[in-house]
Amino acid sequence: MNIYVGNMSYDTTEDELRQAFEEHGEVGSVKIIQDRYTGRSRGFGFVEMLQNQQGQDSIQKMSGSSLKGKNIIVNEAKPRESKPRRGGSSQGRRW
Repeated sequence: MNIYVGNMSYDTTEDELRQAFEEHGEVGSVKIIQDRYTGRSRGFGFVEMLQNQQGQDSIQKMSGSSLKGKNIIVNEAKPRESKPRRGGSSQGRRW
C-alpha cells in the first residue's frame, strides 16, 4: 500500500520517516519529494507498506501525529495523474 505523508518538516530525512512507520509494520520504500531546482524537501513524501492491513493501521495511527514538531497528514496515496507536457509547441496558442 502506498501512503502519502504531508505537512512534514523540511529537515525530515527518509530514515526518520521510515523509522516512524516501521513501528506499525514492514516498510518497503520511503521517498521524500525534493524540489528539482534547489534539492530541498517539498514537505511531503510517500511510504510503501508491504501489507495492506499494516498500511491501513499506520494511516489511522499516524494521521495527525507529531513528527519533528509538525502534525503530519497521512492518507492513502492516489494514483498519479498523467498531465500533458508543457512547452515546446505553439500549437493552439492565441497570440
